[in-house]
Amino acid sequence: MDGAAGPGDGPAREALQSLSQRLRVQEQEMELVKAALAEALRLLRLQVPPSSLQGSGTPAPPGDSSLAAPPGLPPTCTPSLVSRGTQTETEVELKSSPGPPGLSNGPPAPQGASEEPSGTQSEGGGSSSSGAGSPGPPGILRPLQPPQRADTPRRNSSSSSSPSERPRQKLSRKAISSANLLVRSGSTESRGGKDPLSSPGGPGSRRSNYNLEGISVKMFLRGRPITMYIPSGIRSLEELPSGPPPETLSLDWVYGYRGRDSRSNLFVLRSGEVVYFIACVVVLYRPGGGPGGPGGGGQRHYRGHTDCVRCLAVHPDGVRVASGQTAGVDKDGKPLQPVVHIWDSETLLKLQEIGLGAFERGVGALAFSAADQGAFLCVVDDSNEHMLSVWDCSRGMKLAEIKSTNDSVLAVGFNPRDSSCIVTSGKSHVHFWNWSGGKYKKPKFIPCFVFLPDGDILTGDSEGNILTWGRSPSDSKTPGRGGAKETYGIVAQAHAHEGSIFALCLRRDGTVLSGGGRDRRLVQWGPGLVALQEAEIPEHFGAVRAIAEGLGSELLVGTTKNALLRGDLAQGFSPVIQGHTDELWGLCTHPSQNRFLTCGHDRQLCLWDGESHALAWSIDLKETGLCADFHPSGAVVAVGLNTGRWLVLDTETREIVSDVIDGNEQLSVVRYSPDGLYLAIGSHDNVIYIYSVSSDGAKSSRFGRCMGHSSFITHLDWSKDGNFIMSNSGDYEILYWDVAGGCKQLKNRYESRDREWATYTCVLGFHVYGVWPDGSDGTDINSLCRSHNERVVAVADDFCKVHLFQYPCARAKAPSRMYGGHGSHVTSVRFTHDDSHLVSLGGKDASIFQWRVLGAGGAGPAPATPSRTPSLSPASSLDV
Repeated sequence: MDGAAGPGDGPAREALQSLSQRLRVQEQEMELVKAALAEALRLLRLQVPPSSLQGSGTPAPPGDSSLAAPPGLPPTCTPSLVSRGTQTETEVELKSSPGPPGLSNGPPAPQGASEEPSGTQSEGGGSSSSGAGSPGPPGILRPLQPPQRADTPRRNSSSSSSPSERPRQKLSRKAISSANLLVRSGSTESRGGKDPLSSPGGPGSRRSNYNLEGISVKMFLRGRPITMYIPSGIRSLEELPSGPPPETLSLDWVYGYRGRDSRSNLFVLRSGEVVYFIACVVVLYRPGGGPGGPGGGGQRHYRGHTDCVRCLAVHPDGVRVASGQTAGVDKDGKPLQPVVHIWDSETLLKLQEIGLGAFERGVGALAFSAADQGAFLCVVDDSNEHMLSVWDCSRGMKLAEIKSTNDSVLAVGFNPRDSSCIVTSGKSHVHFWNWSGGKYKKPKFIPCFVFLPDGDILTGDSEGNILTWGRSPSDSKTPGRGGAKETYGIVAQAHAHEGSIFALCLRRDGTVLSGGGRDRRLVQWGPGLVALQEAEIPEHFGAVRAIAEGLGSELLVGTTKNALLRGDLAQGFSPVIQGHTDELWGLCTHPSQNRFLTCGHDRQLCLWDGESHALAWSIDLKETGLCADFHPSGAVVAVGLNTGRWLVLDTETREIVSDVIDGNEQLSVVRYSPDGLYLAIGSHDNVIYIYSVSSDGAKSSRFGRCMGHSSFITHLDWSKDGNFIMSNSGDYEILYWDVAGGCKQLKNRYESRDREWATYTCVLGFHVYGVWPDGSDGTDINSLCRSHNERVVAVADDFCKVHLFQYPCARAKAPSRMYGGHGSHVTSVRFTHDDSHLVSLGGKDASIFQWRVLGAGGAGPAPATPSRTPSLSPASSLDV
């Protein structure tokens, strides 16, 4: 190597210098620790009787504040500094000494006590209005503090101590402060001599350390310590549930249809079922009747795909279906290759897997051959060259392949009278292929085409024209198979729509339907391209994306705003499936009905009926909606927007009854108290705004602000009495607030360990820390929800999965039941009011899944000390 400095040498040198400086500081800290402890032990030997040092149970002298119990702990406990196994922090161990019978291990703290046993202000890694002595996250260097003055007052210490007691108090404080320095020390002494690998890792690590004496549990996210106090009712972590929950989920209904950015996505099977897709799920929908109740129809689901489905093709037998998925990655970062599944629509069993490892990026278009009863499948992938390949459906073997074009391919199909002829169309082209790969004509942008019974082809282009392509004898100048094949030429033209034509459909009576984009018109054409009848799709449903012929004269129309319409040209169309068109984040369930509300980046606020599986109503928010919550009465709902603005709407009239702005940052959570008297609003400006609310929820007034978080608010929950709040923030803090007492932060978190919470949606806390996967970087879990009966916890993760855990979930690497189907990160989960269903939201796939909760049920909360026998042995997860 030469002596020239590389571009990365500067940062590397700075990192090395920083590490050297940190080591020097730690060496100085250790010298201070050793000196302080030695001096403290020397003075204790001189002033404390030997019997006290031997733990004989002799009570400490009344005036010795250095041996007083921490606030909130029994006065009969004597603290001593110990190191616990893999614990990276020296903690206070409580050793009970003889006392009056009947004392519990956690009586209320004395009035005015505000310190906590560990001496920290926040359970997370941030500094939230903490005192000067509050330790920060490991790995962050702080300058050495000069020795404190002897007259520095200390909270909870007596100001009337005699002069002879003050040196001992000062030395005790110095010993405790020196012990806190061990938090920032990497020496093996502070870990009880354990292997250095047991220390918390760097960014992206997640480790758990346990206080076996029953005081606290600690986990690390991105190297930041998060301390959680164990409730007094739990005597041992071993008594907590260790297996997956007995409850399971079954996909009940999928809301939405992917029409905004995909084609070849709507067909009718021989059974009369409508087949379409959204996210990773192919939906088979039976309109009307069925198990879904009046107007709701019924659904079945093919869930064999591991990433988003992009196209469909139905076999000529009307039973088999081919579906192609896009490429992706799993939770470990391993690539998921695009592939085509051929499956049976009656049994939902996969029959054949086509092209695993043969396609790039994804599968863009599919078509079965018709002339030979579907013996061949044509596939166009999403690579730069848009490779066109022909496969034997029965053997799964590739028969031919060729580069088609660098422009996007939107449609592909076999000639129904000649399987050796294939047509592709897309941006700036329509290509006619035989299996030797010859291509002939290049007209304008062609989004769609259809074969007529006489062998001619109709194409729809971006200018709104329908072109008729007829066969003509080939000449020697035409590329192809030696001039033996006929070629196609334009024989007729008709201007059909204003703007692009998105869909063409050949009806059973020989007429053709065309669907317009800009004009949203649906037109029926007779022989000679004579317009027979037309209808216009309402604007709020979007443009026509796909057309399928149903039973009788019934038509099914998919739209660009992810709606599926049903009707005919004479009577018009009504929606049977509706959905959002952009990323979803806001979700809340009705307090007494099987209804739920969603909002997202498409600026739509939608109320859904879970019984009829239908959209009850929707309104345009004009801004992005990120969070929502129903008032306990169900009469109004609060919605938080991305501009700091929040609305309160009447759920019956849909009128806005309140419109307020708090700051200019986005709102991440809104939550009513269980009695409906308060509304808490968590903002990205690090503040929780508290409003007092009228009995009907229509009026509100500012009550106060909870200020103390060092990062944006992510989640919050109210206590069952409606007086306290638990909140999480972006830097993994867990803070507690006394709202009724003036929105004050509770510095002594130990006192909140037994508080009961009306809901549990905070992703950080003792009762749920077991849901975090090993190696988590702190962003792997987007949402969490405890069931109302307090038996299970549902989790939405960043890897397209929904999990079900037992509650409480307070054991590391807790097993779960895992469910797939979403094609993007799952942003939110919520149980319905009676815990009969779980609703989950997809992010960019804009899907809404309604899951039926099966298995153990029953009303009423779970016991404080769980006693259920685990149904399965511990495992990382169970794939269901």
